Amino acid sequence: MTNSSDVVFKINSVCMVGLGYIGLPTAAVLANNGIKVNGLDISKYVVDTINEGKIHIVEPGLENLVNLAVKNGMLSAHLKPVTSDVYLIAVPTPFKENHIPDVSYVESAATSISSVLKKGDVVILESTSPVGTTEAISRLLTELRPDLKIASEKSDTFDVAVAYCPERVLPGQVIRELVENDRVIGGINKKSALLAQTFYKLFVKGECIITNARTAEMTKLTENSFRDVNIAFANELSIICDEFDINAWELIQLANRHPRVNILQPGPGVGGHCISVDPWFIVHQSKNAKLIHAARKVNDSKPHFVLSKIDTAVAKLKSPKVAFFGLSFKANIDDLRESPSMEIVETFKHQNPNVEVMAIEPYVETLPAKLGDMHIEKVSINEGLERADVLVLLVDHKEFKEVSRQSFQGKTIIDTRGIWL
Repeated sequence: MTNSSDVVFKINSVCMVGLGYIGLPTAAVLANNGIKVNGLDISKYVVDTINEGKIHIVEPGLENLVNLAVKNGMLSAHLKPVTSDVYLIAVPTPFKENHIPDVSYVESAATSISSVLKKGDVVILESTSPVGTTEAISRLLTELRPDLKIASEKSDTFDVAVAYCPERVLPGQVIRELVENDRVIGGINKKSALLAQTFYKLFVKGECIITNARTAEMTKLTENSFRDVNIAFANELSIICDEFDINAWELIQLANRHPRVNILQPGPGVGGHCISVDPWFIVHQSKNAKLIHAARKVNDSKPHFVLSKIDTAVAKLKSPKVAFFGLSFKANIDDLRESPSMEIVETFKHQNPNVEVMAIEPYVETLPAKLGDMHIEKVSINEGLERADVLVLLVDHKEFKEVSRQSFQGKTIIDTRGIWL
């Protein structure tokens, strides 16, 4: 495919910038679809692990794909960028103090690949980003590589295409959803969008829909803000139900029998690197994001409500022992990023240093160092059930659903997920 300046665009190899929860599965899927992938990460441990055909994260089906791709020579990991045809950027976009978006990782990623860019390349940002980030990356690459004409919103003539295509996958289902889900592809101009669409159609069975970069950026933020607002309703409802001595999960089940009502399930808060972060990008950029802001405040306050319930239970005991079941931000994964469960455990121990605290998390081998430093002990499910006086269910892992109710005799149960009620 060519543009008006007759630059030839080809897709024989991909540089995957960032080999985390999104980057590594994407790299593995691409490599097993016959596309040579040069992975790029700043962690030597990550690079070495992948080059051994192993993985550093938990995702069903991923290890087999990585192992096969590495053995076949279709996937390799590097600490420095390797010349490729397409550059996919999938690095973190957290927020700084006062919930200000931090795009420094994206900027660093763009800077790192700038030195190896050539005519005919395509740069695609996948990281969830504030509106206008793709345009900023285009300007940054223009400054770093004045010898190349980087695509911009002002011209369809360029040497290097630039586009935005957010991931929209569910942890635990990433491999399947990378292929089956529709993709929203926002080009910084129309021809960049078409080139990016050509790339994604190589492995995506879902529809690849073209729009502009700003709309694509806002689409991703909207999807996660929609979820956040709906979870906030469920979380607020659970607090109200506690006030009225009503089982929130029974109430929701009954209300959902209405043909036009579909209330989500409450929990201890909202975590992960998407739903708990992305709405703040909109709030930061728009003074009109009042409902979105309110939902964020509700969900961020839910851990404090849970802590108050634990404090009440502990205050009734002479020498309490507390076991927390689950640390990840959602069920059946090892991802602890922005986890409300982690916040609850850390805060409780900090406020109650003399209380014996145990953590049960079947999806991580060792507790994070900060929990170990606080003398929080990792124990098995059975040991936690046996030793603790107060059992706090924070994550609805499948293993916890199998616990016998007979184990609860004489225990105080605080269930934030409604599976032990």
